[in-house]
Amino acid sequence: MMINDKNDVDRLQAVWRDFRAYLEYERDEGHARIIVMDTTRQRVESWAAPPQSRASSAKAVTAPPVSSVAASSISPETSEASTLGEIARDIAACTRCDLARTRTNTVPGHGHPRPQLLFIGEAPGEEEDRQGLPFVGRSGALLTRMIKRMGLSRDEVFIANILKCRPPGNRTPTSAERETCRPFLERQIATLSPAVIVILGATALHGLLQVETAISQSRGVWHEYRGIPVMPTYHPSYLLRNLKARFDTWDDMLQVLDRIGRRPPPIDDHKGKS
Repeated sequence: MMINDKNDVDRLQAVWRDFRAYLEYERDEGHARIIVMDTTRQRVESWAAPPQSRASSAKAVTAPPVSSVAASSISPETSEASTLGEIARDIAACTRCDLARTRTNTVPGHGHPRPQLLFIGEAPGEEEDRQGLPFVGRSGALLTRMIKRMGLSRDEVFIANILKCRPPGNRTPTSAERETCRPFLERQIATLSPAVIVILGATALHGLLQVETAISQSRGVWHEYRGIPVMPTYHPSYLLRNLKARFDTWDDMLQVLDRIGRRPPPIDDHKGKS
């Protein structure tokens, strides 16, 4: 196959990226067992690699992170971690709305104290309320898989919700509840200082950006929160019901990776992430 110019490279990269995402989806859903010979994959990835990297490696190269401090160099004993602990204690003591009477645990969030990516969802569900951790139910399992496909782990990002307490019956949070919890999230964002915020679903979109547009109209389009790029996309619970939307969400995540200077790993490299 002849690669004549950068446009050919870009087109081939896009085709291979989409094909790889399709293979992952089919494999993870158990719809099919598709085997790609290592030699074939290496050849295609070699074609798709930028010209300067073809001679040295067939694998995609991850660019340096946007943050001036690499995630692996940050100790949990940083001031960020200490401040996040203070916010979590304030959340645990909060009785500003009626959800304080029905919760089992508050769910402040979890992850790296100085992440490149901050994921923001709607509110804790039953399992999150029981464990005090965000996204640990079925939706959480899907989110974890998506983060792995991006070449990251949950410990390298931060995951939070607009609400820090579970609404009874997992109902949609009210606007009053969103506003009551909003100061906690604002403090977390200021402390975390992420390179990019990923909004998961309409409630998070409305709560953080205070807009009322539909998530289907806002996803895939860059927004901004106090100077931080924001990418809205579908909530994992919606993706559990709408398989086709997973491809749209993956397109959104590819934009996010591009924004922070990273590329998704080869199809099998995300397995070791947790």
